Amino acid sequence: MTEAPKPLPFFYQFASGAIAGVSEILVMYPLDVVKTRQQLDSTNAYKGTINCLKKIVKEEGFSRLYKGISAPILMEAPKRATKFAANDEWGKVYRNLFGVQTMSQSLAVLTGATAGATESFVVVPFELVKIKLQDKTSKFNGMGEVVKHIVKTDGLLGLYKGLESTLWRHIFWNAGYFGCIHQVRTLMPQPKNSSEKTLVDLTCGTIGGTFGTVLNTPFDVVKSRIQAGSSRYIWSFPSLLIVAREEGFGALYRGFIPKVLRLGPGGGILLVVFTTCMDFFRTLQD
Repeated sequence: MTEAPKPLPFFYQFASGAIAGVSEILVMYPLDVVKTRQQLDSTNAYKGTINCLKKIVKEEGFSRLYKGISAPILMEAPKRATKFAANDEWGKVYRNLFGVQTMSQSLAVLTGATAGATESFVVVPFELVKIKLQDKTSKFNGMGEVVKHIVKTDGLLGLYKGLESTLWRHIFWNAGYFGCIHQVRTLMPQPKNSSEKTLVDLTCGTIGGTFGTVLNTPFDVVKSRIQAGSSRYIWSFPSLLIVAREEGFGALYRGFIPKVLRLGPGGGILLVVFTTCMDFFRTLQD
């Protein structure tokens, strides 16, 4: 197994996560728009990812693929920074708590799940605004209008609508992502140079992102519907049953293709950029 890298102060973890998150969102955002549209589509208006993409461009224009990106851009820095920083910090807590020096598979899953729960409290307002803007029926022109409407209608706590479903979504994704990265790393040969290290990180991150997406997509579907404003969907597990009963089990994986295309390779991009930034900060400290 590769020797654990030198730990860095929280600020460097936060900055590396922020840079990684913004890099990923700039490349992958259109797939997120397509994913949300498919998740909110209970009438099967979109016949797959390509059909959805073509319809959006044809009926609403290419720029619609980037509608609402201001909220994710503002969200990505604190979201991804919190993800990686919380994962590192919770890892230290759990290693001390259980009296172990190195991370194990079970600790990686536990640490990832806890980091996901931590991350959720940061991202809920941004996710809510993003969903409101990405919805095809949206009449809002920008995030300012959305925030103003939510606060006026539901008060400040209205910005945390969907917190419970967001918690489940992030707990499952982060547990799968970081747990899988740990396992895959142990199976791969130790890299001999920076190019091999980048390839290992890209492979681990892509596999981890794909596995996390398989685990959390049903929770992402109900989260999108809860935050879109339907009164039929309130809590995650009852909403899962409603969707499965009325639309079939496959509906819980609606939007899976664009989601996994984004978060599989996107997970690889995240890990590569994050570890590259951390290595750079280590050289500065040295």
